[in-house]
Amino acid sequence: MNNQHEKELEHINNELSKNNNPWQAEINNLFTLTLDEKKKYLGAILPPTGPVIENISLTENSTEAINIPQSYDLRNVNGNNFVTSVKFQKECGSCVAFGLIATVESTLRLQRNDPNLAVDLSEAHLFFCHGKDSGINCSSGWWVKDALIPFNEKGVVDEDCYKYDDGLAKKDCSGLCSDSNNRLMKIQGYENLTNNPTKIKEWISSNKGPVCSTFVVYNDFFSYKNGVYKHLSGSLAGGHCVAIIGYDDDQGCWICKNSWDSLWGDQGFFRIAYGECDIEKRENYGVYL
Repeated sequence: MNNQHEKELEHINNELSKNNNPWQAEINNLFTLTLDEKKKYLGAILPPTGPVIENISLTENSTEAINIPQSYDLRNVNGNNFVTSVKFQKECGSCVAFGLIATVESTLRLQRNDPNLAVDLSEAHLFFCHGKDSGINCSSGWWVKDALIPFNEKGVVDEDCYKYDDGLAKKDCSGLCSDSNNRLMKIQGYENLTNNPTKIKEWISSNKGPVCSTFVVYNDFFSYKNGVYKHLSGSLAGGHCVAIIGYDDDQGCWICKNSWDSLWGDQGFFRIAYGECDIEKRENYGVYL
């Protein structure tokens, strides 16, 4: 860590201190990168936020909210963890593939009611095959909606059929295993939950699965260690895709699974305040299997 990084961390800590320290910052696996390097670990295209009129749906659903638990975490459903292990997208803007596959893997475990179900789907297949078919690459960014369509129509193979590191090296579909057609898993459909926090909570707490979500990332987010993230300093880095795996009304936050390895953040997870960085307003989808 050089002097510049020390100053940057000190600046973030000063801002946190002014705001009653909602979260903790640290030097981690991404903190010491330049902003341009950090941007390579993102990869979601940011749609404009929807018109205010869409928020009417929040009040329409307020009666349903009475039956929604105050907090929920798919890592602890009656003592069972339905969330698959944290992965690492590395220096490629493939977060949409990781966020969506994290969502599908846990949805499958929940549907089968088996927290130990061995499911590991191939981000390489989704990104370097289906994504490449529509002109997507490590620096282009991707829409969640555009990734859902091939997942539904064509399906995605398991990780052993096309490992992510192989995809990262080849940047195309040439590494796919020979019997890939027999190893495809398709989603049956998806539901748009964008701009509807109540429906997102309802989806998660009824054990339908996580919600694949995109949000705006600023430079201070890369230094996150734990607590409830709120953007306090640093410039815009881009859009990012993660899986929302829970929420906590007492803390006023969503609980999310990231794809920056388990060394980052709270063992690869993070909490982000409700309404922060447009997390409910960009793209939010649940999947049907």
